[in-house]
Amino acid sequence: MKKSDQKKYWKTNLKYLTVLLTIWFIVSYGCGIIFVDELNTIRMGGFKLGFWFAQQGSIYVFTILIFVYIKLMNKLDKKYNLDS
Repeated sequence: MKKSDQKKYWKTNLKYLTVLLTIWFIVSYGCGIIFVDELNTIRMGGFKLGFWFAQQGSIYVFTILIFVYIKLMNKLDKKYNLDS
């Protein structure tokens, strides 16, 4: 792979990581701590939604983001002919 392609590859990879980790931060920190009072007015399965996000929601979102990252990186690898 050419040096310019390597830079483009890593720049795209860092962009993916930044976006996905920002989403995770907003869900885990924002919904679990900052917006907890507003979310607690909604109940889910008998529990307040703010509690649910703090305990379960951020884990589910992080797991989904892992699979999204895998899909994005597989697509990026094919673009730069790095797939096996």
